[in-house]
Amino acid sequence: MKSIWNSFKVAFAMFSKIPMPRADWTEENMRYMFCWLPFVGTVIGALSIGIFKAGQYFNFRHDFLSAILVLVPVAVTGGIHIDGLLDTADALSSWQERKRRLEILKDTHTGAFAVITACVYFLAWYGAYSQIGENTKAIYVMGCGFMVSRCFAGMSVLSLPKAKADGTVAEFSRNSSHRPVKRVLFVMLTVLLAVMVWIDPGCGAAAFVAAGLVFLYSRHMIMKYFGGMTGDLAGYSICLSEIVMALVLAVVSNFTGV
Repeated sequence: MKSIWNSFKVAFAMFSKIPMPRADWTEENMRYMFCWLPFVGTVIGALSIGIFKAGQYFNFRHDFLSAILVLVPVAVTGGIHIDGLLDTADALSSWQERKRRLEILKDTHTGAFAVITACVYFLAWYGAYSQIGENTKAIYVMGCGFMVSRCFAGMSVLSLPKAKADGTVAEFSRNSSHRPVKRVLFVMLTVLLAVMVWIDPGCGAAAFVAAGLVFLYSRHMIMKYFGGMTGDLAGYSICLSEIVMALVLAVVSNFTGV
């Protein structure tokens, strides 16, 4: 039980900016860390829904509310996954050979393609939330989506080879109990699918299928261009999954109503 609690603290200390009690980053304490990664998404989803409902209650303009909602994941995670998205954008846009792409992932400098990607990414989020508007069910589905993206990312981290044997993700993966953790993530995905479809069959199914397709695409892209998983690529897959779900929800919610 202590190991599970420590895994929770390590996961939130690593993947969020939420203050956590101290826990040593030992093999024992990292064993079930990826079981808790989706719960960072739970915090993001709960805050997003709470802010959305508060905005409705206090009658804030929806363009202002959309801007606040865009910033919620950044505030909770500190932008750790967006950093991976932008590093990956620079690496992919370089069209260099694999070794050089991996070097670009670790480069602390920000390239032009990272800046362009950041602008497009946040603009797409703002547009998606603006289009979703007052569709409460779509917001609830997106709240679940923040967990779905992290479940899929955890599955990829545990199942794909690692691009660098000495990387952070490689260390986390080595210390993780792969089979039990993957089973937990699969159960979470099953429950999340049921909940999302229960909230709204059209929006829920469309968002989950979109996340599943991004999961398959990300795995293919990661192996083709990088030869294995890294922390930046895990962040890229989370961000891509979430923005695709948001855009799909924006389109589908236009036809399903509130």
